Amino acid sequence: MLTDALREWREALGGDRVVCDPGQLAAAGTATFRTSQKIPLILRPENHEHVCRIVRIANRYRVPVYPVSSGKNWGYGSRIPVVSGCAMVDLSGMKQIVDFSERLGYVTVQPGVTQQRLFDFLAAKKSKLWMDATGASPACSLIGNAMERGFGHTPYGDHFAQVCALEVVLPNGETITTGFAGRPGAKAGKVYRWGAGPSLDGLFSQANFGIVTAMTVWLMPAPEYFQAFFFQSDREDGLAAIVDALRPLRMDGTLRSAIHIANDYKVLAGIQQFPSGETQPLRPERMAELRRQLKFTRWSGSGALYGTRAQVAEARRLLRNALKPAAGRLRFLDDRMLKTASRFTGLYRMITGLDLSRTLDLVKPVYGLLRGVPTQQPLGSAYWRKSIPVPPDPDPDRDGCGLIWTAPVAPMEGEHAARLADIVERRLLQHGFEPMITVTLLTERAIACVVSITYDREKPGEDDKAMKCYLELHAELESEGYYAYRVATPALPQPVAGDAYGMLLKDIRTALDPNDILAPGRYVPRV
Repeated sequence: MLTDALREWREALGGDRVVCDPGQLAAAGTATFRTSQKIPLILRPENHEHVCRIVRIANRYRVPVYPVSSGKNWGYGSRIPVVSGCAMVDLSGMKQIVDFSERLGYVTVQPGVTQQRLFDFLAAKKSKLWMDATGASPACSLIGNAMERGFGHTPYGDHFAQVCALEVVLPNGETITTGFAGRPGAKAGKVYRWGAGPSLDGLFSQANFGIVTAMTVWLMPAPEYFQAFFFQSDREDGLAAIVDALRPLRMDGTLRSAIHIANDYKVLAGIQQFPSGETQPLRPERMAELRRQLKFTRWSGSGALYGTRAQVAEARRLLRNALKPAAGRLRFLDDRMLKTASRFTGLYRMITGLDLSRTLDLVKPVYGLLRGVPTQQPLGSAYWRKSIPVPPDPDPDRDGCGLIWTAPVAPMEGEHAARLADIVERRLLQHGFEPMITVTLLTERAIACVVSITYDREKPGEDDKAMKCYLELHAELESEGYYAYRVATPALPQPVAGDAYGMLLKDIRTALDPNDILAPGRYVPRV
């Protein structure tokens, strides 16, 4: 079957777009944790019609295929299929920006369009529109991240909430476009997501019901004024107090963007790699000493204010009042302040003896993300326990970084944030890992707690230890009612008796893909 499919794929795509080289296959089969799945070949379509041909041939010979965009789903499985034997469909060669409207603030992209490509496109157009970026990598796919329901930093940070008009190749090789965009001559297809009747967009996120080959992304009009803010708290109970203080401002629209709050372990991993000579894991009492030495705190947060100067001034006043009891340090930063600080770093160091440039090196990437500028700086934390320095072109898969992420979601209440932090810190320290936590005020009512289990895959036994930790943490969080919004491959949902929701998904899957050829096992139970 595979031999016949391989022959037809070569005829349909051209031989250079069918990869069987063992080295490339091994690289594609590498993730940031141990995997055993084998990839027999890689298919590299360059357009929508190629994808249709790939799927039709896969159906004819019942050879499963697994689509990836840029393949940088680090911490959740990278490019790895859920099961062995899937031909990987690498969509990164489909790089066209198909449509753009400055006036209505949208862009239509293919899966190979990365964060950096869109940022450069907007800069070349001298556009007054901002994109939203994640901290994962400038080379991450916009479609890939949106389909995983990833999030960023600006008021457009909930990525799947800012997309519409999905062009989708179904498992039978046919194509649909969602919403009004699927209707002949529809004028509102790229500005109104619902259309009429049932909305299908959500079926194609975190699922295996189709391959998205194009998508319209809404962009944010650049505000008249933008000001970032940074806050700190050295109280052990600081997280709960901060969440409760910020919730009213998030709900009433004073704070329009995601607010990120990191614990001390996460901040330290952003400053440097694991301190040489220290015992693993760094215990809380040692972290307290390091905080004093390196001048950071138990909890640190960032966000931004967007609007007219008057709107930002009022939001700044409300934010100061809200955070005063919860966070002792609150600082604001805009373009003028950043430029002035950068100009006088040498003088500041000469007068005070403190290295302001180091602080600016840490602040600038976060400041950029808050206004839609991609950066790879946060990716350096994946090298936390590596013996090699962070390279200029970080690639956690290539460099043997150990990284597993879990991201439970909870109501935006301090007690839930504190409970999540307690569970995570206890469980990770118990297994010998530093508990790196970022709590994000993601929507007006919910927080997402992104947890990093970070280690060195080249150290014997670490893969097993990390996976045991991850699975136990995942199970404990679910037993407490905290379910992850995004799941690593080893913990993908399995069929459970009496799960009506899961069985409905399986029924849809059976109807759309009776041959079980498209990404079998990914989020939806197998046929």
